[in-house]
Amino acid sequence: MLDTDTVKKLEEFAKQIRRDIIEEVYLAKSGHIGGALSGADILTVLYNLSLKIPADWKQSKEYEIRDRFILSKGHASALLYAVLAERGFFDKELLKTFRKAGAKLQGHPSRGYLPGIEVSTGSLGQGLGMGVGIALGLKLNNNPANVVVYLGDGELQEGSVWEAFMQAAHRKLDNIIAIIDRNGLQIDGLTENVTALNPLDEKLKAFGWDTETIDGHNFQEIYNTVEKAKKSRKPFAIIAKTTKGKGVSFMENQAQWHGKAPNDEEFKLAMKELE
Repeated sequence: MLDTDTVKKLEEFAKQIRRDIIEEVYLAKSGHIGGALSGADILTVLYNLSLKIPADWKQSKEYEIRDRFILSKGHASALLYAVLAERGFFDKELLKTFRKAGAKLQGHPSRGYLPGIEVSTGSLGQGLGMGVGIALGLKLNNNPANVVVYLGDGELQEGSVWEAFMQAAHRKLDNIIAIIDRNGLQIDGLTENVTALNPLDEKLKAFGWDTETIDGHNFQEIYNTVEKAKKSRKPFAIIAKTTKGKGVSFMENQAQWHGKAPNDEEFKLAMKELE
């Protein structure tokens, strides 16, 4: 059970992450804000409690046995950059260079530019497959690390994702966790109108995965379920029900904020709500 002080610290961290995301996209005048905001609480728990990933990266003695995190929905890069900066992986001032020409903080994460980026992502449907390959490699090397892949729900409309689900179960990869940001929206509208995913939990179970559905904004549920997933003897999928644009009232549950930057007035309103 998370104590009151821990929850308060997580709440403050998540709020700061949301402020960082808003500022990154505002200064860049482009970026994907809605799906970044929806995942702030999940990555807050992962990077503060659940994952063992050293901020000094390759300089750490723990580097080889670090947990691997893959942002499969790479367009939500502003979220990952904000978390890494706040956790000390690199200077927070770099957030102001997001999506600028020649900057290390590219629109989609690119391996080799920054510490904390495991693989280059952004072409949807590929992150889970890479995660399965990494998890298999860890198993073959008797490495105790876990692999966590964070996917968008709209991304699950890609056939390659289901090939990866199938392969993970076939290889009995109990060291991989898929977290699905189930905010129900994608750039073209409701996921269920574009290509229906429900009953998602039953489909995942049919593919051989242990599955649990949670409130993706409840720190206790997120933490408990990730810890449960680590102990599973099967690959584990967490369906996290979230709100796209979470934390900013006029962005919440609005598909138009999938890939839109706030103007001056919208930026001020959003930052005021997150004070």
